[in-house]
Amino acid sequence: MPQTNINIRMDEDLKRDFDVLCNAMGLTMTAAFTIFAKAVTRKRAIPFEISADNAFTKTTTTSTVESMAGVLNKYANPALIPYEAKAWEKAVKEKHASG
Repeated sequence: MPQTNINIRMDEDLKRDFDVLCNAMGLTMTAAFTIFAKAVTRKRAIPFEISADNAFTKTTTTSTVESMAGVLNKYANPALIPYEAKAWEKAVKEKHASG
């Protein structure tokens, strides 16, 4: 099937973070967007809820952040938490240190 190009505008930091995350999952950004497009086409809807009521914004309260952390801690290995604390920040800095 013939391929086509699309252009997407987004914040530079978001693009860098998204690229790092995709690479960590063994994907390219193109593959991730293709997966998204196929899911939307198959379901004929955005494959996740979009709501102003539960969006994570700058106005998110401390209690919301703490409750989110509590949910994530349920799945975390407590022995690794000290090592993982700055892992995301470190990965992004290492990835883009030369740029």
